[in-house]
Amino acid sequence: MANRKDAEAPSFPFPGVFLRENFVSEEEEKKLICTMDQDVWNESQSGRRKQDFGPKVNFKKRKVRFGGFSGLPALSQKLVLRMQQEPSLADFQPVEQCNLDYHPQRGSAIDPHLDDSWLWGERLVTINMLSDTTLTMSVEQGLPELGLAEEVQVAVCLPRRSLVVLHGEARHRWKHGIYRDDVQGRRVCSTYRELSAEFLPGGQQAEVGAQLLNISLSFAGTPV
Repeated sequence: MANRKDAEAPSFPFPGVFLRENFVSEEEEKKLICTMDQDVWNESQSGRRKQDFGPKVNFKKRKVRFGGFSGLPALSQKLVLRMQQEPSLADFQPVEQCNLDYHPQRGSAIDPHLDDSWLWGERLVTINMLSDTTLTMSVEQGLPELGLAEEVQVAVCLPRRSLVVLHGEARHRWKHGIYRDDVQGRRVCSTYRELSAEFLPGGQQAEVGAQLLNISLSFAGTPV
């Protein structure tokens, strides 16, 4: 669904979003949440709590430190293998995982934003757990090529236990966020990020990228 303030919602192609329902079973979801809850949830912005499994990054200065990064958590190993069964994710190698915990009592939300593209690569992969929600995609400058001059929003419904992938324009042109009104119960999501071309073979920082992947895919990590 696309929204304009001054008109009925128009229809247009919206590439760059892949959704797989029932990516994890109810039993798997229960075990995943139980395991996550055994680790500390750190307070984050806008009523969220988080657990990070990844390097320390200063995006403004474009610096990466290994810090206490010990890899993705063990529980993610079989999930990553399952992701790679999807043709569009066959070569997906995550180097960072961020778990976020939303709850309506905390007014949890996340403002519309674009993820970094210096370190993080083409695909953002998220597993949505515990409750359905809506991911709001927005482009403030409109879509002039379609005659839409004002902000345009697209509501992407994320069922409980589904997997969603953002790539292409949905990754780089459209901001994504979660409104408070769209958090109806506890929601936990795990987002996995891959490396950009600069950190892959042939890139300027390929050696750093190889080290990060070696740590990440050990699946022996604890939150940093």
